[in-house]
Amino acid sequence: MLPWLNPNALDFPHPDSALTDPDGLLAAGGDLSPERLIAAYKTGIFPWYSEDQPILWWSPDPRCALQPGSVHSSRSLKKFIRKTALTLTFDNAFERVISHCSRLESEEGTWITDEMYEAYLQLHDLGVAHSIEVSIDGELVGGLYGLAIGRCFFGESMFSVRANASKVAFSALCRQLQRWNYSLVDCQVENSHLLSMGATSLPRQEFLSILKDNVDQQANHDRWIFDIDILNAI
Repeated sequence: MLPWLNPNALDFPHPDSALTDPDGLLAAGGDLSPERLIAAYKTGIFPWYSEDQPILWWSPDPRCALQPGSVHSSRSLKKFIRKTALTLTFDNAFERVISHCSRLESEEGTWITDEMYEAYLQLHDLGVAHSIEVSIDGELVGGLYGLAIGRCFFGESMFSVRANASKVAFSALCRQLQRWNYSLVDCQVENSHLLSMGATSLPRQEFLSILKDNVDQQANHDRWIFDIDILNAI
């Protein structure tokens, strides 16, 4: 039987108790307060559910993730970057990025619910959630958002309205995190797009061990700003 979270406590069941079918389903209930969300991500747990469901919490095994320095950029992506006047920014349009991601996921049959939307906006206001924007001639054409906790980045969703834009955002993020000595980018559940860019599947215990060693470590940067030459590093 799926456990329900105590609304008056931030405790979660251990991820090892998650179901294998569906893979990683761990618990239901609770809320999306900043404190609960941060506690969840620090222990390898994330929320994912539809409008007609209670809040569902997941910790799949294996876990899709990569070390920032392992990101792979194809020749075609590098050619696109060389031939296109791109602008990269952090946190310039967080609400627009999550709105784009919400529309895309709705088309694909999953949902960033209104409750989730507001929760991540609140985390952004607290300096925990961040967006990466890719613009061409001042127009937002792609991006992604996620949470930074310690020396780990937990990716949530990405979008692209022009070919390669989300790949640019992901590659640039990973290269910048590498320079900041981050240890992990969590991609949650694998797909061919992420695997082609260097993500791999980690056993849950290995993933949790990396989190334990890094989520309480101080990141070695004060501002979220891209190095001026980061596109050349992709």
